[in-house]
Amino acid sequence: MSIMPHRRIEGRIRYTSKKPEMLGAERGRENFAFTVHASGAVTIQAHCEIEEPRPTVMRDIVYSLDASRRPMDCHVRLSLDDEYLGSGWVHFDHDAGTAECESHGPTIGRLSQTMKIPQGLTGFGTHPIVGDGFITRCMDVARGPHRREITVLLPSPDHRGATPPMLARVDIHLEYVGEAEKTVAAGTFACRHFRFVDEAAMGGTQHPPYDMWVTADDDAIFVCGGVGGYMQTWYELIELTR
Repeated sequence: MSIMPHRRIEGRIRYTSKKPEMLGAERGRENFAFTVHASGAVTIQAHCEIEEPRPTVMRDIVYSLDASRRPMDCHVRLSLDDEYLGSGWVHFDHDAGTAECESHGPTIGRLSQTMKIPQGLTGFGTHPIVGDGFITRCMDVARGPHRREITVLLPSPDHRGATPPMLARVDIHLEYVGEAEKTVAAGTFACRHFRFVDEAAMGGTQHPPYDMWVTADDDAIFVCGGVGGYMQTWYELIELTR
């Protein structure tokens, strides 16, 4: 029996399409893991593969938050059509009030950025689906259904995150809709329903509304959800160990 005090959560998410011409077809997948440390800090790992629409995207991230759920650091590596697109490391210095990014890619060369951490920063948007679920922890569900504007930094404002890693700020609305039970391939879960609404046109193009259901507990694990509009995507938890 392990004497290490951390807790480990592992799972897999299937990406499918809602487009009429490929309804229900698998278009990608995501393997993820949470390490919940004894201190309350969390490290999230995710490997994501997007096959449709082309070009294909492959993403690997390792992202850590402190016990107060403030972002600490994140490493991102991306491939586009199985060719190296870029990699980057982001570090948050909350005492200095800055976020730093060191990245590299064939189209950007070697890039160094320093950005002031925005007032009221909600979190860091890493682009894996499981990260989308985890960021909903910022909502005060005790208030009941409501909507608030959140401020996040991203390694890419592209809707698929398919650009070399560079810091970008996004202001988006997140809505708590209510509670619901959801049954997916991984089981039946008591969930909270959230919705991202992009009123400011993230990345220059408005992101369609994005509904998701996450476990109604402190882990905030993504269970299912999808994006409408031009994207027509669906995501479902198919395996979970915790």
